[in-house]
Amino acid sequence: MASIFSKIVNGEIPAYKIAETEEYLAFLDAFPLVKGHTLVIPKKEIDYIFDVNDELYSGLWQFSKEIAKAVKLAIPCQRIGVTVIGLEVPHAHIHLIPIQKMEDMNFSKPKLNFSKEEMEMIATSIRSKL
Repeated sequence: MASIFSKIVNGEIPAYKIAETEEYLAFLDAFPLVKGHTLVIPKKEIDYIFDVNDELYSGLWQFSKEIAKAVKLAIPCQRIGVTVIGLEVPHAHIHLIPIQKMEDMNFSKPKLNFSKEEMEMIATSIRSKL
């Protein structure tokens, strides 16, 4: 069964896309911890990030670095926090989270809920910085 991220890659589920290449996709987290919380995935469905082959793995981090720079320019923050948890969706992914303080990366706190218009504005703002 395809993961929710594979369904996004295949266009079966909509997402607020930031950037896309033949191998990678970056999009806004539907349940963000903070404004601008972005997910970066390889399009190939691989459950565990350390099972990703070396070339794809290196490219994923390089792509994430480019996205992180754009997020930081678009969303006022001190840093872009990075985390890989891998339990919530069986598809390797990297969380890029604009942070002011450590608490901004606490996954047990309530998630934010932005309107479609707000999400599109956030995505457009980040895309404009690429």
